[in-house]
Order: sequence, then structure tokens, then C-alpha cells
Amino acid sequence: MARHLVTSALPYINGIKHLGNMVGSMLPADVYSRYLRQRGHEVLYICATDEHGTPAELAAADAGLPVAEFCEQQHRVQAEIYRGFQLSFDHFGRSSSEQNKEITQHFARKLHEHGFIEQKSIRQVYSAADGRFLPDRYIIGTCPHCGYEKARGDQCENCTRVLDPTDLIEPRSAISGSTELEVRETKHLFLTQSKLTDEVERWLDSASAEWPNLSSSIARKWLTEGLRDRSITRDLDWGIPVPADTWPELAAEGKVFYVWFDAPIEYIGATKEWADQAPQDRDWKSWWYEADDVTYTEFMAKDNVPFHTVMFPATELGTREPWKMVDFVQSFNWLTYYGGKFSTSDQRGIFTNQALELLPADYWRYFLIANAPESDDASFSWELFASVVNKDLADTLGNFVNRVLSFSRKRFGDQVPAGSAAGEPEQRLAAEIGGLIEDYQTHLEAKQFRKAAQALRSLWSAGNSYLEEKAPWIEIRTDQDAAALTLRTAMNLIYLYAVLSEPLIPSAAQAMRAAFASDDPARRWVSPDEAKSFALVEAGTDFTIPPVLFAKITEDDLENYRTRFGGSPDAA
Repeated sequence: MARHLVTSALPYINGIKHLGNMVGSMLPADVYSRYLRQRGHEVLYICATDEHGTPAELAAADAGLPVAEFCEQQHRVQAEIYRGFQLSFDHFGRSSSEQNKEITQHFARKLHEHGFIEQKSIRQVYSAADGRFLPDRYIIGTCPHCGYEKARGDQCENCTRVLDPTDLIEPRSAISGSTELEVRETKHLFLTQSKLTDEVERWLDSASAEWPNLSSSIARKWLTEGLRDRSITRDLDWGIPVPADTWPELAAEGKVFYVWFDAPIEYIGATKEWADQAPQDRDWKSWWYEADDVTYTEFMAKDNVPFHTVMFPATELGTREPWKMVDFVQSFNWLTYYGGKFSTSDQRGIFTNQALELLPADYWRYFLIANAPESDDASFSWELFASVVNKDLADTLGNFVNRVLSFSRKRFGDQVPAGSAAGEPEQRLAAEIGGLIEDYQTHLEAKQFRKAAQALRSLWSAGNSYLEEKAPWIEIRTDQDAAALTLRTAMNLIYLYAVLSEPLIPSAAQAMRAAFASDDPARRWVSPDEAKSFALVEAGTDFTIPPVLFAKITEDDLENYRTRFGGSPDAA
């Protein structure tokens, strides 16, 4: 049994996330974690809300709440939504935790001890209208590289280029909108990444051989452009304070660490939260410190890749301590809404809380994984969503389950019928599903989620093809044993689908398993050889018919969705 550490990019605390955020990090990480657990591995899946930095302060101000109260409230809101999506975090923490404060300050002291943090006097943007120095994310303007008009002072989210506030064209305060900005001198701490360039490059050479091209190319781009020393402190009211025992002057001035310094460290902090909050002893450090037996996989959207593949590794390396480095960075492109951006202010797109109000989580989980933006950006449209739900979930899977169980109950009662011995059609079916299970396993292990969903869909389709070929509604007229064999075989497929579908559609999977009285909760997986035997559900087993697994989306539903959330059928 292997040990797998899985993390997904921390969602910002400043608002409810849209579907693109879900499919770009947390959902695929959950699918992968569920799969690994089913295969018997020890898995620790960690995530947390990212609560520091400009987004938190600005959102709290807009809400009229103290930032600490706002973050606590929003953490509860987001955690409830993710429970609704059945994300199987082992712990969902908070970057404002005492554990993260302790570990972040430890990292800073170690980096300073080894000469990788320097205090420098710099000239920083000051807003007279706001009466304060402006951290880089408090300054917005036009990106000099791509022309995006809402680029932040630290990074353009459109082209992902790293920026300094002085790079922006027509900069303005994100607080007041004032363009009356001046530059004054102040002091900050800098992570001297330039000193670590060779070490980061050597680590990347050894670690990234099997990463997706998206992950490795973004990391390489940063290295090619050269690692610049980066300020890791900010003038904010909310954040992890600079430790007074190491930098008393800056601590007295109220400096806090840059959000992108402490946020990745929160993966470690959240693991310590997980350990500290348990009634029994948990060894959090064994997952992160001298953890050579752990395989660490990170999930994130492409705009987060630079910080996770360059800045955080540089931070870990610079401590000169044996912290666990990431083994695999699974990155994703963006999910758009009819080709454009999701926007709360423009009422365009559907956000995670709204999605759960419309339909159960399994609908969204399956659609998003089946259309994950792996090789390129993907576009959400209501028409595509309805087509996938109706065809794959309602017709191919849901209808198969209902047809088989309803017909068997009608003709043979509430127990799985026995029937005759398997014949040539069953042998062909066994060979087909054996190969498809192997494909499904291969794709999940490789974190190729669209291909995994396609293999799962093919497994469901194989059952339908078998049922149409055997036609038990015709067999029953002349050969009851033959019809019984067909139905027993189909019921074994239903149980197989229940077990294998759990990573993608856990609620429907549980409903299918619960239909059979003989279900063994300890069963985690079905191997190709086990599946081929069609002996997962034995004759004589009591069964029930579950409620409708997936309801179809109607034209009226589509019209209502388009009206409420925006979008046009012509744009699909």
C-alpha cells in the first residue's frame, strides 16, 4: 500500500467559486483521491481557504465586516458547498490558522538563517486618497504585455505574466479608484530566488519528466525569464505577521507576509490542523518531513502553476530542511462560459452554490470531469450540459439500471434470478468489460480525466448493447432460463458500475450498491478478472429498485437556465 499526499489549490476566501474553479483543482483532486483509496492506498487529501492578502480585505470591506469575521463566515459557506459536492477532503483548513502562522514563521526564520531572505529599502506606491502604501494587488491597471485592463500589480490573470505595480499602464487604487499615486520609500523582506535558480532548475529537471506539458512549460517559462528576488511582505492589516524576534523593526511597522508566501505553506499547516484536531494521535510530519515514502500530487489551474512549481519549491529548498517536494503537478486550462469569462457582476455563468440549488452534485461532477479543460480551454454551455446529462447519465446509465431491475422484479420477483450457464454473448461481454476496466484504471492513474470518463461511459454502453442483443423481454417468451441469465448478468453489471463509478458520481454509486442486499461495504474495487466472472451478485440475492438516478433536462429547463444565468444557444 502506497502513501499519497494530494492537495488542490486553495480557493480564495473572497467569494463563492464558479464551476471553472471546481473543475480546475478540487474536483479532479477528489476523483483521484477517491480512486486511490478504492485501490487500497493510504491517502491524505488536503485543502483550505486562502484567507490573506488583498482579496480578503477588499471583500470584507465590501461586506461591511471585520476581515477576521468575514473570513470565518466565508470559510463556513465554502466548506458547506464543498460538502454538497461531496469533496472527500481529509481536512479543509484555513490559512489564517495558528498552525500556518507557526510554520510560515518557521520557514521565514530558516530562510533568513541560510541567507535567502534580505531586508531592502524599496520605493513603493502610496495612495494619498487611501492614506496607505498599496500592496501590489491593491493596484490595478493595463497589462503591458497583453493589454488586459484589469491586471493586478503582482500578476496578470489573463496572460499569467508576473508583474510589478510599476509595470502597469494607467495604474489606480483598487480601494478608491484614485489615480493620484506616488512612490515613497519603505522597507520589505525579499526572498532571494535568484540565489536558488540553479537548485530549482535541477529539481525541476528531475521532477517534471512526466508532468503535463502545461505544467512543465509554464515552469520553464519562468526559469527562462530568470528568477527575480521577490518581496514577501506587505503593508496589510490582515495576514501572518513578520516575527518580532527576527525582524523587530518590520514587526513594529505591522508588516505581514505576502499571501503567495504563506498560502502554499498552508498545505503543511492544514496537515498539522488535521493532526491537532483529531482525538487520536496523528503524525502530520511524516507526510511532509523526510517523507520519502510519500507521493505528492498537486492539482491547480494554469494561473497557479508558477507559484507552485518555482516559488514554493524555492522556499522549501532554501530552508535547508528535508520538506516534501511535489512529485506531480496536474494543471488545467480554464473553463469558460459560452467562450467568455464567468462574471458575478455581469450575472454571467453559474457558481457552485447555484449549481447545487438546481441539480444534485453527481450531475455536475460527471459533466465537469467528462469535459475537463485538460489540453485546452473548455467552454460550458447549457446545451452541452443537457446533452451530456440526458445521453450519458439519464439514458445510458440510469435507464439501464431501471429497465433491468424493473423487468426482473416483474418477471422473477425481488431476488436475482439464476438462469442458465453463460454462453458466447457473455464471454464476449466479459472480454469487452475487462479491457474497458483496464483502460479506466490506466487513465485514472495517469490523471487523464476526460479519457477516464470516456472509458466509464463505454462500460455503461457495453451493458446497453448486451441488453439489446439478448433482449430478455423477447427471451422470456420461449426460454425463461435464458432471460434469467441475461438479467443476472445485467445486475452484475449494475453492481460493477456502482463500484467503479464511485470516484465520479458517488451518490448514484451508493444508490446502486444499496439496491443489493448482499453489498459488502468493505469492497473497494472490482478487478477485470473479478468482473469477467459475473459473480459479484449471486442468484437469490434480494434487491430493490432505487429511485430515478438521473432526471432528464427538458427544453423548458434549458430556457429557464439561459434566462437566469445568461448565455445563448447560438453561442454554444
